[in-house]
Amino acid sequence: MKHRAGFVNIIGKPNVGKSTLMNAVLGESLSIITPKAQTTRHRIMGLLNHPDYQVVFSDTPGLLAPSYKMQERMMNFVEQAFSDADIIIYITVPDEVIEEELRERINSLGVPVLVLLNKIDISDQEAVTKEVEKLKEWFPDSTVMPVSALHRFNLDTVLEFIIEWLPEHPPYFDKDSLSDRPMRFFMSEMIREQIFLHYQKEIPYSAQVEIESFKETEELIHIRAIIYVMRQSQKGIVIGHKGEKLKKVGSGARKAMEKFLGAKVFLELHVKVDENWRDENHKLDKYGYL
Repeated sequence: MKHRAGFVNIIGKPNVGKSTLMNAVLGESLSIITPKAQTTRHRIMGLLNHPDYQVVFSDTPGLLAPSYKMQERMMNFVEQAFSDADIIIYITVPDEVIEEELRERINSLGVPVLVLLNKIDISDQEAVTKEVEKLKEWFPDSTVMPVSALHRFNLDTVLEFIIEWLPEHPPYFDKDSLSDRPMRFFMSEMIREQIFLHYQKEIPYSAQVEIESFKETEELIHIRAIIYVMRQSQKGIVIGHKGEKLKKVGSGARKAMEKFLGAKVFLELHVKVDENWRDENHKLDKYGYL
């Protein structure tokens, strides 16, 4: 058997389970997951390596109409994923409205498409059957399948289809790699995940994390990170009374980092203000929205 490799790009609206699916298939928590929409801001590649194949999964931000420049950059990542895919996975959930324009675009992609009806564990069998039939009508040239990414239902079958459709090609990345992203990126994402979990309203969407230093010793890994917010009032909210809120963020992120790295971590967090960073191109470039 000749080696197969290809790009399998996961697309869908916010909160349909794109990150959960990729993490479940890879067996690694590469993409952060929270109950809030727009948790994923970047295109994150995860590599599934096997002697006979390499699947390059791409998790992408949820489809939306941009309200500011950062969201425009996020949708650029989705556009890239539409254009360079060998296989597309479109994830939807029961009762989701898929606009005709989006359906037509998916139907005209010219590559194999898996349409996955996710979160079937929170719906009954009759409703799932009706949804699957509707999706088959909407996407007549695609393979439609009910799944539960959270409970790994049908994911082995999903992977079988992907491997069958992969083109013959040498591996795109080193077979020992998990992702194309550097370690600092994943550390910043783990902090941002805790921000999404511990704060409400505008704070998670106004915060950006930058790893200022990452130093390894024999005893531990020392990480210094900056949380940037857009207003001085937000800085106070993030820090909290006597720093209690920030301590909770740091504790949760440190535990996630130690699990991911398999080493002890000393995490140093600071909060700074960077006004209007979401809407200034040079700042978005600096923070990696390229």
